[in-house]
Order: sequence, then C-alpha cells, then structure tokens
Amino acid sequence: MGGTWADLGAGTGAFTLALRELVGAQAAIYAVDKDRASLDELERAYARRFADTTSLHLRQADFSSAPDLPPLDGALMANALHFFRDKARILRGVHARLKPGGMLLLVEYNVDKGNPWVPFPLSFKTFESLAARTGFTAPRLVATHPSSFLREFYSAATQKA
Repeated sequence: MGGTWADLGAGTGAFTLALRELVGAQAAIYAVDKDRASLDELERAYARRFADTTSLHLRQADFSSAPDLPPLDGALMANALHFFRDKARILRGVHARLKPGGMLLLVEYNVDKGNPWVPFPLSFKTFESLAARTGFTAPRLVATHPSSFLREFYSAATQKA
C-alpha cells in the first residue's frame, strides 16, 4: 500500500504497529501524541518489531491543533476522537490534511453515551452522519468486537470525498 500515513493520538503505539503491518514497509508513518513518554515507548516497540525504523516519524503534539505533517494518504484515529466534544472540528482538520481520496480509519466504542474515561464516544450510526457533514464518503463498517468496558468497539473506513 505504501504512502504517507498518520496515527493521530498514537499513544504507546499498539495501533501504529498494526498500521505498519497494513500499509507496509514503504509507507512513512507519522505518530502524533502529546505524551513524550508514550512516543518513546512506541519508538522502542517499533524498533523491536521492525528492522527499519526510518519510516517512523514521531511528533509530540496535540493532533487537534494542526501539527506539522505532510499531505497524508491516510490517517488512523484509534480511541482518540472520543476525547473531543466537537468532533466535526477534529474531522474537518483531518480532512484538510488528507490528499484527494485519502483514507480515514477510525476505531471507536460503538455507543453515544460516555463516562469519565471515554467522555464523548460516537456510535457507527453517529459517525455515518458526521462523516457526511465533514467531507467524507459514507463510512464502511469494517468490524466490531465486544468490549467489557462499553459494549463493543468498531472499526470503520472512509475517504476524503
């Protein structure tokens, strides 16, 4: 697949590693997170798993405030969007960073009512309408998985319209 991708809200990198498996060794991956210690842990895990770490670019930044990134072929947001009340603003920002036809992969809890740890989740149904309002194609539900925390997770894919 290749290209230039970003993991927005990368944390310690569980999904960054999965993204690397998906997009391949030729892709450049920008891991963006506010927490330096998490990015350092991600860098160590990436180095253990993949021989070549030149494809990983760490950015300590709040992804909601336009970090320095090149135009993206794709973006991953895994358990990150639920921290923002104004999801439309965040998604418009992601949309602006994507190249035409660029892909957004989303992993979220499939509920609309949160708790103190997951304050603003969004169900797939809610994401469908939000994607349309923020310039994305109709999302495709990729998979669901049970969660003991908030019913279930889902993964979805959409593209810059």
